[in-house]
Amino acid sequence: MTIDYAKARETMVEQQVRPWDVFDVRVLDALASLPRERFVAESHRALAYSDLALPLGHGRHMFKPVVEGRALEALAVQAEEKVLEIGTGSGYLTACFARLAREVVSLDIHADLADAAAARLQVEGMGNARVIAADALAWGTDQRFDAICVGAAVTELPARFLQWLTPGGRLFAVRGHAPAMEAVLVRADGSLESLFETELEYLIGAEPPRTFSL
Repeated sequence: MTIDYAKARETMVEQQVRPWDVFDVRVLDALASLPRERFVAESHRALAYSDLALPLGHGRHMFKPVVEGRALEALAVQAEEKVLEIGTGSGYLTACFARLAREVVSLDIHADLADAAAARLQVEGMGNARVIAADALAWGTDQRFDAICVGAAVTELPARFLQWLTPGGRLFAVRGHAPAMEAVLVRADGSLESLFETELEYLIGAEPPRTFSL
């Protein structure tokens, strides 16, 4: 059976993303035009527009489309802004940011995921997105970013991430302990907005401390 991916994209936007309070026209246009099926494993392409967190390897998963939409909506990235993505994964959300922003820097601790995502972004002509194989908890930079998206959960938000924000910058993250995790938008001034509940795997190095029992 041949899949009409253009129709699947439209259905994803209209039946999944928009009803979950995503109204920014630029965000909806990016989601409606980017070929999500090219960012998933060939074995999962039939599910590319489903309401599922598709596996990437290394115990990682893509955000569900609704979570991608809400993250993009919350960060409200403008055309002149610079974005940092922590956890490149497939590169799909990276591509969305590249459509919306002036420049995107994306980090992934897994070199194979970083390389595959970079190749996909090159094929799609996203010349303003750069993927780096690096551990965000050890990465050093003098750069500052208008928006930061953390692509995996953290028990507590690392202070270093907030230090990378410009004045007026915003950060999207999912924090807490499973299963009651909370997606939040944190601003450079320290203000915090609770967005919704969800559950993600943890960023490596940002998991809860292990507890031992006898």
